Amino acid sequence: MDLILTEEKQSRLIELIDRELIKNGVEHVLLVDMAGTLIVEKGNYPLGDVLPLAALSAANFGATAEIARLVGEEDFTLLFHKGERYNIHFNKIGNHFILVILFDKSVSLGLIRYKTSRMSDELLKILSG
Repeated sequence: MDLILTEEKQSRLIELIDRELIKNGVEHVLLVDMAGTLIVEKGNYPLGDVLPLAALSAANFGATAEIARLVGEEDFTLLFHKGERYNIHFNKIGNHFILVILFDKSVSLGLIRYKTSRMSDELLKILSG
């Protein structure tokens, strides 16, 4: 998929992420492609760590796709890692993108799952439009 990211698209993506996730207490959000290229990001996480996080998120999904294949699944569309300080939710958006959400204990996993399921179609519409 060829992605042409105009300023208008970038603004719409950031606005959607801000409205649905950041304003609901999420620490940081990254939208990356399956190669680990950062599309947009918003939040409070140190910028120096954002690019490695984007690349490692894509690698994480790549490894998980192979695990899915080994256990007879076509794919896993979301991953969740629970930590002592932060939790990370990875959600596959279409076939080409990953939404990476970093949040702490003050935000429920249920809220993250609800918001990402609501956002998925709108994100794809912006990215493919």
